[in-house]
Amino acid sequence: MVTSILKRNNVNILGNGSQTIIFAHGFGTDQTAWRHQIAPFASDFQIVLFDHVGAGKSDFSAYSPHRYSTLYSYAEDLLDLCDELKLTKTILVGHSVSGMVSLLAALVEPQCFNKLIFVGASPRYLNDDGYVGGFEQSDLDAIYAAMSANYYAWASGFATLAMDNPDKPELAIEFANSLSAIRPDIAQAVARVIFQSDHRKELPRLNVPTVILQSNNDIAVPLEVGQYMAQNIPQSQLIQINAQGHFPHLSAPDVVTNAIASCLAA
Repeated sequence: MVTSILKRNNVNILGNGSQTIIFAHGFGTDQTAWRHQIAPFASDFQIVLFDHVGAGKSDFSAYSPHRYSTLYSYAEDLLDLCDELKLTKTILVGHSVSGMVSLLAALVEPQCFNKLIFVGASPRYLNDDGYVGGFEQSDLDAIYAAMSANYYAWASGFATLAMDNPDKPELAIEFANSLSAIRPDIAQAVARVIFQSDHRKELPRLNVPTVILQSNNDIAVPLEVGQYMAQNIPQSQLIQINAQGHFPHLSAPDVVTNAIASCLAA
């Protein structure tokens, strides 16, 4: 069972230390997105990296649109990983969708986590009465249509918008390549699951201390979302970081690394 879970999620364990940091990637990327954060923490922490099913070098045969029709299944995978590696009181750093995945996991098995650190996370991407999520349903329908019509063209255009670092075009190319490596049918299904999700009601139930790192001009997660989470998660802190776009751990790695280090020192 251990072997199958490690293979399913392409788990890699690095570093030294009695405390563990789990780095969880967002949609369209894989564990390599955290490469800049490994060296600064590897000497003091055990680091666990993994790929969500359907991404990176995960076992694609484990993916089914039925099983992964909600974020709860990804949370189950995360708890499987913690159980097999006997991990408790970990620090979970989750980018984008992995923020809510870790929140759902922490509601079920809070002892697995000592602290959650969200990077560009959102409980709901759709605007609602009194809530700014960033997208109208028509915006999302246009995304799905573009993905369906020409996935690789969509990936190239979306990567540029999401990265939002025009002075570093290589980063947008990297993200476009990462998106293009995903099977288009999986990418489209996962995108719908993420963008149509709504986990606002779960926020007040979270009892694990949480830090929300918010970058500037994030196409997927406006500042209002970070503020909303900080107001609704009991033990939470919002930290605005000097970084641009949805992937600050890639575009401003030192800023994110220093923010994580400050959270851990606190």
